[in-house]
Amino acid sequence: MSEPLHYRSTRGASHAARIEEVIAAGLAPDGGLYVPEALPQRDPAEFDPNGSLADTATTLLDPFFRGSSLAGELPAICREALDFDVPLRPLSYRQDASLLELFHGPSAAFKDVGARFLAACFRRLRRNSDVPLTILVATSGDTGAAVAAAFHRQPGVRVVILYPDGRVSPRQAHQLGSFDDNVQALRVDGTFDDCQRMVKAALHDAELQLRVPLSSANSISLGRLLPQMSYYAHAALAWWREHGAPLNFIVPTGNLGNALACIWVREMGLPVGEIHLACNANATLSDYFDGSPYAPRPAVATLANAMDVGSPSNFERLRWTFPRDHELRLQLHARSVDDETICETIVRHARDHDEVFCPHTATAVHLLDHMGVTSLPWAVVSTAHPAKFDSVVEPLIGEHLEVPPALAAMLQRPAHAEPMSASDSALKAWLDQRLKVERTVVAK
Repeated sequence: MSEPLHYRSTRGASHAARIEEVIAAGLAPDGGLYVPEALPQRDPAEFDPNGSLADTATTLLDPFFRGSSLAGELPAICREALDFDVPLRPLSYRQDASLLELFHGPSAAFKDVGARFLAACFRRLRRNSDVPLTILVATSGDTGAAVAAAFHRQPGVRVVILYPDGRVSPRQAHQLGSFDDNVQALRVDGTFDDCQRMVKAALHDAELQLRVPLSSANSISLGRLLPQMSYYAHAALAWWREHGAPLNFIVPTGNLGNALACIWVREMGLPVGEIHLACNANATLSDYFDGSPYAPRPAVATLANAMDVGSPSNFERLRWTFPRDHELRLQLHARSVDDETICETIVRHARDHDEVFCPHTATAVHLLDHMGVTSLPWAVVSTAHPAKFDSVVEPLIGEHLEVPPALAAMLQRPAHAEPMSASDSALKAWLDQRLKVERTVVAK
């Protein structure tokens, strides 16, 4: 049996952590992101050719959990979390392309995969804990609902969701506020980058952590990023077995977590070919891959709002993976797509091919259209169901979209979110006040 894998911060701290500590903490003590000391290698022959997504995830993630208290429960965690389909569906109008549909989970977005896996881990890690844990989530639209659905009514855990007020779709906002009990939504007067900064500041506040134990369920959490690798591995291995060739991916991205999951699968030795990143008008990544210095900037609001990120956190992990700019730029391609092009893509494909895409998926579809028919097989990553963005998509296509049952159930519940200013101190004060109220209730 191999030695257990240890984890370190992207910022070079010497402390070596185990996977249990990494999942529990979310963020490294120095403010960096946890990464493994080295990415383990996997042989395609190790994977069951008839296995489910959960089976693929178990084999893929085994080295990351080896020697930990969760190792023996990893198969059960994967079965519990990954119990819905992520089909690779051929696109009817192109022989060289398929759609990897990641929106068949409870919140109709790809974030369900990582959120449900993380929740299953926490259920086991905190089995005998008497101290409540608060999970902070910054969301640009989809993450919050996925995390809320995964942790809803889980004992010993409460979830606090921060989202930029007025910068998510109406249905996304309703989802975020439709939970009760242990889930609270905060609508922040700012951008996603503000929400993300506030969460990081709270996680890095040692004094606050003593009073209110905190963790994260954003893609800064390695416990959410690792399981996202499973659907790339599963799709790529299935394609490779049938066609004997790597599968190439076009990934819509904002905070870089989903894209990084695809990159790490390739770096682990599995049959992933080219990776293209589809960005919206937030051009931090596309400018960098075009040769400009990496320059985070304030986020701008777009129709593909879940990608409205001007300072993608996972760029730290990307630089850890490829430390030199010239090497990194050889590994990936990135292109920005503006709102006008998103609309044109949605309209044209609905009219000409009877294919309806959410605004985020439309950015990736545009990249596929732009490159034309190639000799390579492409998988466009479809990150969310278009019905989550009815206010954008339905006027464009002139049709009513059928709502998936799980999403319909959320939309039927009442929703509420508290307002909050975009300051680190406001979140800290809110958490302290919430703790004070809870202590008063317990005392009574």
